[in-house]
Amino acid sequence: MDFNQAKSELKLLLSRMDPDQLPRLLSWIRNSDELDELLSDNRTVILQNISEELRERLPTEAMLPSETAAYNKMQQRSRPTVHVDSFLFDEDEVDSRCEEGTMSRSFCLSCGSFRTAPLDFISHSFSIPELQFLFQNVLPDLSGRMLVDVGSRLGAVLYGGYMYSSASQLVGVEISEEFVKLQNDIVQKYNLTDRIQVLHSDVCLQNVLLQSADVLIMNNVFEFFMEPTQQVRAWRFIMENFRKKGSLLVTVPGLQESLNTLEEALQPSWVEELPVDYDVYLGRDTDPDALRQIHLYRVL
Repeated sequence: MDFNQAKSELKLLLSRMDPDQLPRLLSWIRNSDELDELLSDNRTVILQNISEELRERLPTEAMLPSETAAYNKMQQRSRPTVHVDSFLFDEDEVDSRCEEGTMSRSFCLSCGSFRTAPLDFISHSFSIPELQFLFQNVLPDLSGRMLVDVGSRLGAVLYGGYMYSSASQLVGVEISEEFVKLQNDIVQKYNLTDRIQVLHSDVCLQNVLLQSADVLIMNNVFEFFMEPTQQVRAWRFIMENFRKKGSLLVTVPGLQESLNTLEEALQPSWVEELPVDYDVYLGRDTDPDALRQIHLYRVL
């Protein structure tokens, strides 16, 4: 049954209801957790299991001591900011940890008082609903195509692509040896080696890979980990090598926002932005603002 058929069936069902009971049913549809169970399947459960395992192996902030540049960038922001990895921590998990006292959503404006303000949360990974949205609503069928994730970090895009897409190859490029090992451990344990490969490399050494890629994913990949001059170098390299006509680029945030922060003007004229339908329900805890940060481009 497709969307239009299901909509007709639902309207027919509602027309048969006692009018006095209709508001109660509509309220249940809007607010009940029971319907969210329909959105979960075995693929999502596997991703949740991977997430739980990674939480046990990483510090709460899911950042490594070697990521000094990212720590410094976060400290330079106008508002206090903490890294809360969206793949590892959904809203329920964050709430649970706040109750335990191992996490906080706010900071004290004057020590010892009740004057508090909300912390800014930033994530370098997609959440599981965002991965589902990316592969089922943003990208087309990826059968026979190769996807490359720049700065694959925990491997969330690779695991999500394995579960939610038919991409023939999913390649992560990660400069941190510790994160590469972490990803390879998960890939081996969950038998994902037939389609996933993780490269320990700087993306600026992967010209052949970029020239072969059909889809390129870039999620907050440069801003927090490179100085502006290094960012310019990396963007230039990508613009020069990711040139296969019709290839798809996914960025968070959009290219305009990423490139406008750099002192040297870089015009994303080698791609065109494609429309994305953000009006998709993926569960009550899905952040619609986070979905709208996902932008899709096509190489001209």
